[in-house]
Amino acid sequence: MHRLLRFSFAAIALVVAHAPAQAEIWQPAPGHVQVPIWPGKVPNALPHPKPESVGPGEGHTWWARANDVSQPTMTVYTPTGRNSGAAVVVFPGGGYQVLAMDLEGTEICDWLTSRGITCVLLKYRVPNSGPTWVNGGRYYPKVQTALQDAQRTLGLVRLHAAEWGIDPHKVGVIGFSAGGHLVAAASTHFATRTYPAVDAADAESCRPDFAIAAYPGHLWAHEDEDRAKRDPTHLELRADITVSADTPPTFLLQAEDDEVDGVAQSLAYYVALKQAGVPTEMHIYAQGGHAFGLRPSTLPIAQWPRLVETWLGTIGVLDTGATH
Repeated sequence: MHRLLRFSFAAIALVVAHAPAQAEIWQPAPGHVQVPIWPGKVPNALPHPKPESVGPGEGHTWWARANDVSQPTMTVYTPTGRNSGAAVVVFPGGGYQVLAMDLEGTEICDWLTSRGITCVLLKYRVPNSGPTWVNGGRYYPKVQTALQDAQRTLGLVRLHAAEWGIDPHKVGVIGFSAGGHLVAAASTHFATRTYPAVDAADAESCRPDFAIAAYPGHLWAHEDEDRAKRDPTHLELRADITVSADTPPTFLLQAEDDEVDGVAQSLAYYVALKQAGVPTEMHIYAQGGHAFGLRPSTLPIAQWPRLVETWLGTIGVLDTGATH
């Protein structure tokens, strides 16, 4: 860990030294350090990326976003109190355009670390690093660079498992909205790396041991169709998500009144998981909308964190004492 941090501090200093004076890069709260996940050149890097910046979510002031991330990083959050040995890599949402770093990032880490789980918050590359809408049409990148960042981070977590007090067989992922799609992508693309191996981290498994997708998007094969012509009973998955019996146990959460991605996203993934014999738990609520995260609400869907904790107990990731 110390060697990684020494390298990372130097790398961050180099990035900052060459960044425009006005550029503000997302930073975690004091006491936490984000480190680059790539030791050298980032694979499939943009030739002339815009400088990273931060700001409020579009049309909102209640969540903060990271824009134009070209140098992906991870921030490790250690458990508060008892260490369960489990770890979760967190994928914030943002339509593969921006990243909701607090609503679907740091706030999630605060919850999970309070339950004895190590969190690794991934600031993956955006924009256009996965399937998304661009200028009124669907954009499919030739290389899903967000998936590269996810695979790399899972390998790094397992490489440093002993240092960080992590059981390498209890490393999962959680994601929201587009981050929910990234959960499914990481859960179904782990046999081979989507980039040339860099170091020992890439010899480690990048298969999550468990997966949690909250209000996921970009999973339903018919989401590109005109809303009036969609048949909600046709629940095929998009072609880039191929479920197998080796896909990890999965927890799905969505609201029926989600007007951004629609409940068919979770339903399509659930059907594919069950057909492959993957242990799956799904919770669909009548109300909740989209991007609710952990923010206070009187709606029943606000109880979802307790459901996740119970589920983690049923699959052997947490014991009863670790969830209280």
